[in-house]
Parts: sequence; structure tokens; C-alpha cells
Amino acid sequence: MSDRIHTLSGYLHEYQKSVAQPEEFWARIADSFHWRKRWDKVLKWNFDGPDVKWFLNGKLNITENIFERYLFTIGDRPAIIWEANDPNEAGRTLTYRELYHEVCRFANALKSKGIGKGDKVIIYMPMVPEAAIAMLACARIGAVHSVVFAGFSSNALADRVNDCEAKAILTSDGNFRGAKKIDVKSVVDQALEKSSVETVIVYQRTNQEVTMVEGRDYWWHDVVANESSESPAEEMDSEDMLFILYTSGSTGKPKGVVHTTGGYMVYSKYSFENVFQYSPGDVYWCTADIGWITGHSYIVYGPLLAGATTLMFEGVPTFPDCGRFWAVVEKYKVNQFYTAPTAIRALQAYGTTEIEKYDLSSLKVLGSVGEPINEEAWHWYHTHIGKNKCPIVDTWWQTETGGIMVSPIAGITPTKPAYATLPLPGVQLCIVDPEGNELTGNSVEGNLCIKFPWPSMIRTTYGDHDRCKQTYFSTYKGMYFTGDGVKRDHDGYYRILGRVDDVINVSGHRMGTAEVENAINEHPKVIESAVVGYPHDVKGQGIYAYVICDLTNRTEDNLINEIKEMVSKIIGPIAKPDKIQIVPGLPKTRSGKIMRRILRKVAENSLDNMGDTSTLLDPDVVNKIIEGRQ
Repeated sequence: MSDRIHTLSGYLHEYQKSVAQPEEFWARIADSFHWRKRWDKVLKWNFDGPDVKWFLNGKLNITENIFERYLFTIGDRPAIIWEANDPNEAGRTLTYRELYHEVCRFANALKSKGIGKGDKVIIYMPMVPEAAIAMLACARIGAVHSVVFAGFSSNALADRVNDCEAKAILTSDGNFRGAKKIDVKSVVDQALEKSSVETVIVYQRTNQEVTMVEGRDYWWHDVVANESSESPAEEMDSEDMLFILYTSGSTGKPKGVVHTTGGYMVYSKYSFENVFQYSPGDVYWCTADIGWITGHSYIVYGPLLAGATTLMFEGVPTFPDCGRFWAVVEKYKVNQFYTAPTAIRALQAYGTTEIEKYDLSSLKVLGSVGEPINEEAWHWYHTHIGKNKCPIVDTWWQTETGGIMVSPIAGITPTKPAYATLPLPGVQLCIVDPEGNELTGNSVEGNLCIKFPWPSMIRTTYGDHDRCKQTYFSTYKGMYFTGDGVKRDHDGYYRILGRVDDVINVSGHRMGTAEVENAINEHPKVIESAVVGYPHDVKGQGIYAYVICDLTNRTEDNLINEIKEMVSKIIGPIAKPDKIQIVPGLPKTRSGKIMRRILRKVAENSLDNMGDTSTLLDPDVVNKIIEGRQ
């Protein structure tokens, strides 16, 4: 039985049903999966705890719903198509049966190293099929995976290893990215100077020289060599942890978002099939990295649970030239293409000559993820890539939501540029004013909250439940606060306006301002810093840092370069500030609070409405900051 929505009236009917009888709605959808033991109760929840449990006492293994469920019917269908960084290197295709055997072999290898149910495993790997195999092998044996984007620094990796007390790290010797060959194993070695794990398994990708520590480090090909291609799936409870994914918060320490097995499984498949209107035999391509939630839900779990063919791409959109995405679409006759506004804007800058070389007629659906897409990029994408015939699904969701919350349903919901349109069935949105009063009706603007649980939502932040409560459930009583501003227009359509808290959305990746400030403050010449986001033509938001420094024995340019390198080393190149302004002071209230509102306005160059600065400790500092603006 398919739970796919086929018409607009079908969507409206499903949505109304999901709000009127949410438990019956989700029970019907969950019934289409394989459960070893059906649940006793669909849902138990309160948002004050927060304490949310779905499909209580249901027993299952998520990988049985990918493999055992499909092997006899679609075992020979491509599950993963992999395209290498270098277009001249042969790609790989794994059928469902081949993927099953690879997952089982690696699951057995993990067990042979003493890894089992409940153990934490860090995956720090490039975009190769083995990264997906690693995730599924962990799920097969009940180990909890935590994927860390392989562009993070050794310090950022060590923080995550230590926080979840990982027993193993799965990694590679190196990584190809565009014209560069990047060390990966050496980053792991540096991280392990500050933390310890029992086992490191290294996939050979670049064949570069690496240091292998005896008794700790093993080659992937060696550990799987003699393992059986069958491995029984561990029975899991619906609320057992499936994975931890670290996301940047408004304090310096990254927070481990916990997702559990049953609810995440149900929601990722349901949302994938409906948003993208996937049909058997389609080739679906999401360009994200598996280090982000998009890669978890919409490269690995959602598509594979739906029996889809999912494409994994190792490279970058501009290598060897800016036509690479379109070459891949033509090569594999891609039907659904899901990417970030950052990539769209970057490619837009190159014009359309490279696009016209390729046949994009296979495309049926275009998607956008990571941040709100601006109207100009939306129109360019629709016209030049979709040839005015492909609906764009502009999806809004978060690491914490586990799956897409607001999006058009491809070809069914009428779209509107820069609008995420309508919530998916089961998603009960509300807009509140700063005091937490719900704003009803249309043509309203405020903060976006969700007032009823959905299956794939965050359960806790690992090892610190109070942080989960404080971050998401304490701002407005009885609601999950997304941290985003939103507008509901006269048609009832939702437009996401971006973060209202101290988080910057850089190229679709959330960076806590505190995390970047902490890294800047590590420099011995830095006295204090404040970081804000500002509009950036390609990234959506750039990072603008105001820094008070001791300039003795340093030129300003030298110091700025040193600070950028410092941030890159501590967090990773993704967090490097775009602009650094050396300032004599920061605008502070008499109680010592930095007025970021003023700093944002200076960074945005909107200087006509600075508001009342007379209450500041030193009002004159604002004029000095404006004079020195980058």
C-alpha cells in the first residue's frame, strides 16, 4: 500500500485527517512497515519534559525494512549509484542485493571488533558508498552512528568523539575534492591525541601514505575480507537511539541531536515519497554530504526505505568545470534533483553556456534545501534547469526535525517563488508573537513553532537533556520553537525568514555565533569578539566578526589572516569569517550585554535606522565602528 498523495484535494484531506486524528493517521502509515512486534501505544508526549515517544514497545530493525523487505522483489534494482570526484574515474552501482551483502559483511566486521548494540561509532568519511554502508551496518547491529562532516577540524572531531564517548571511528586515508587531495586519516590521528577510541577502520580511497597504529587501526578491506555476507539484524525498540548528529548551537559546545529508530524510519520514508513524488525506477539525486541531516534522511534512509535508486556524488559542482552537475544529470538521466540555494547561486554566476551543452530532459522535480531560496535564484533554477516544466520543492526543515516539515508536494501544490508553501501532513505549525501568543489567520508574521509532536522529531540532546529543553521547549510553553522567523501570506503559504537567534546559516550549514567567537578568542592577541551574520550573494549569509585586539608587533592585515587561520584550524574552513573588522570597542548595554542588533545593521550597511543608542555604555563606539566598516 502506497501512502503517496496524488492530488491537491488528496493532500488537503490527508492534512485535515492528520490534525484531527494524528495517532490514527501515523498508525496507518507505520502499518506499511515490517515490525517484529507491533507497538502497544502510538504516542505518549509532553513538551514540558520534553518527553516524546512514538510507537511504544514496537520492535524492529530499520535495515530489515530496506533489505529483507525488498530483496525478493527488487534485489537487482540499483540502490546506490556512485559518481566519483574525477569524471574520468569509473562510477559504481550497488543493487539492493549487493548493498545488503556489503552491509552484512561490514556489520560482522564491526562485531568482530567488539562493537555492538548501544555502542557509539563516529563516521568521518568522504562521499563514497562505504559511508552509507557504515551507517547501515551500525543500524544493523544496533550501534549508534554519529557522522561528522569530513571537513571539520581535528578539534571539532575530538569534541564530538569525547561527547558521545565513541568506541570506534570509521574513516579513510584521504578524500578527493575538486582538484585537491585532502588528508583525512591525519585529522583523525590529531583528534585522537585529545581523545581515545578502541578501533579505527580506514577505507582506502586515495592510496596516500598514512600512519597506522598497531592494535587500533585496521584497513577496511582487511576487516571485511573473510566476513560472511549474511548478518542477522539486531532487534531494536522503536525508541532506541538510531543516530546522534552534532549541530552548532548558540553556546560554543556542539550539541548532539538524538534521533530514534521507529519514528525516524516512518517519517523519512513518508516525507521522501510524497515531497519528491518518487516513482519506482526513477533516479533521485541529492547533492548533500552525508555529514549533514539532509544526507541521512534524503540520501540514505528515506530513499532506501522507499526502494529508490539514490545517487551519491563525491565531487563539487565546479570541477572540472561549472557544468559538472548537468553532466551527471545527463549521464544518469536523473529525475529528481535536490540541492542547496548556495550551489544554485554559485552556478548562476557562471551563466548558462555550460548548461546548454547537456540534455536535462529527464528532470521531473527540482528541490532546494538548507536555507530559504531567494526569488532570483528560484526563477533562474526554474527557467534554466527545469526549463519551466519542473516543479520546485523548496523544503524547510532542520537537523532537529529529522525530516522535511514544510514543502510543496511536487506537481501537486501550486508553488510560489521563495515560499516553502504548506506543512506536510502531521505537521502542526503555529506562528507566535514574542510573548508566545498564537497569531491566527493569514497575512501574519512572527516566530515559527510546532505545537504537536511528529514521529522524526528530536528526542534529546545527547548527555544533556536540560539543554534540549532550554534550546527548543522553554521559549514558548507547550511548543517546539524552531528559532526561525516566518510569514504566512494571504494564501496561507509559509515563507521562512531566517534565524531569529544567535545562529548563522552559512551555505545551508548552521554555525553558532558563540562557537565562532570562542575560536577567534583563542588567538593570544584577541581581547574580545562579536560575530553576526550578514547577507552574502552566494552563501546566503556570511560571517562578519568584530574584534578588539592588541595590535602590538602586528599589522592589522597579518592579524586578520592569523585569526582566519585560527578559526579554520579550530572548527574548519566552513566557519572562516568572510569579514573581520578590528574595532576599538563593542556596543554594550550598561549590564555588559553586546547589542548584536547594532552590529548586524552595520554589517548589512543599513545605517539609517540604528535605533536608540543613548542607553549604551559608550554610545560613541558605534560611530567608530561605522567609520571602520569593511
